[in-house]
Amino acid sequence: MSERLQPGDTAPAFTLPDADGNEISLADHKGRKVVVYFYPAALTPGCTKQACDFTDNLALLADAGYDVIGISPDKPEKLAKFREKENLEVTLVGDPSKEILTAYGA
Repeated sequence: MSERLQPGDTAPAFTLPDADGNEISLADHKGRKVVVYFYPAALTPGCTKQACDFTDNLALLADAGYDVIGISPDKPEKLAKFREKENLEVTLVGDPSKEILTAYGA
């Protein structure tokens, strides 16, 4: 595992599939602040609580200029089930190879 990013570090670029299989890139959010958070698995209690909390506060975050992207090692199909079951509005992307998780030290 690589070292964790520190404040001021440049975030590693990524392009990953979302819950619908669409490619989402960090570059798509240029000019905005982005909260990138990592979770180990969709449909688990702790990860559900975290994703629901971001969804509940998404309007406040968006009004403050933030976009939210959750990254897990899950495949898009599982992310879609997670989003539907929990009525999530945050962007969920999958990194089955764990390349980006490793790049971020997550």
